[in-house]
Amino acid sequence: MNDSDRQKTAVLLLAHGTADSVDDVPEYLRYVTNGRPLPPQVVEEVKHRYARIGHSPLNEISARQGVLLVRDLGLPVYVAMRNWRPFIPDVVRKIAADGRERVIAICLAPQNSRTSVGLYRKAVEGEAGTPFFLDFVESWHDHPLLVKAFAEKLLAGWPRACQEMSAEVPILFTAHSVPRRTIAEGDPYEAQARETAALVAKAAGLTPGEWTFAFQSQGMLGGEWLGPTVEETIAGLTEKGHRGVFVQPIGFLCDHVEVLYDVDIGFREFAKKRGMRLWRAESLNESPTLIAALADIVRARGT
Repeated sequence: MNDSDRQKTAVLLLAHGTADSVDDVPEYLRYVTNGRPLPPQVVEEVKHRYARIGHSPLNEISARQGVLLVRDLGLPVYVAMRNWRPFIPDVVRKIAADGRERVIAICLAPQNSRTSVGLYRKAVEGEAGTPFFLDFVESWHDHPLLVKAFAEKLLAGWPRACQEMSAEVPILFTAHSVPRRTIAEGDPYEAQARETAALVAKAAGLTPGEWTFAFQSQGMLGGEWLGPTVEETIAGLTEKGHRGVFVQPIGFLCDHVEVLYDVDIGFREFAKKRGMRLWRAESLNESPTLIAALADIVRARGT
């Protein structure tokens, strides 16, 4: 790619977005549900979770990931959120106003589901399509550097947990659940999430008996969601005589409510009631290996 083409090319990182404060939660949830009202008790529960962690840093971390990627690539990088500011349509207009003619879009959710990646793409394309050529990365769940980044965090924390426990602690990989009907309709998400976990386990040198997998953060409104749940899995490990578990979410790239509350508070309290200790791998956040993965994806698109 010559210098002129590079000047017209940009990267767009797409993320879920999150409320800036507890007071913003009701507005944020309206974006999540596309305006569909939620029962008051659900809104209050989400507010409670935000209050327990103090603040969800997803927006700030995503922005910093963008800054780090600029340093690595030397290309302009835009960051946009589906459910919070800066909203995807606003950023798309900004990209067009800046004269970018080609945009490589990467979702900060490496496994492809129509409930996440699919909605991000729809938000970018809008009703009339994009005012630039869109090179949309559908998934990157098996990228070697993503796998390496997760394995690095796993191997930085798991041995310490085993040492503290004076025993080998089983590893539990997790990813966000989705409605079962999504998978029944051909969504690749479950297979990709499980493949990511298996690749990380292989990269970390684990044997099949040292790890398992579960889906977390099932919806609050009922319906059939993909399992097994983390709670079911922890209970099963307890029955097998284990007194500790090491959790690594491999469907999330940074700290946010599903990690800081669901894992660090909810699952830890659930485990404690069953006589279990729970440790968690650090999130990737600003991992240099993660940024290298994103940069490699962009370069592979011909930049």
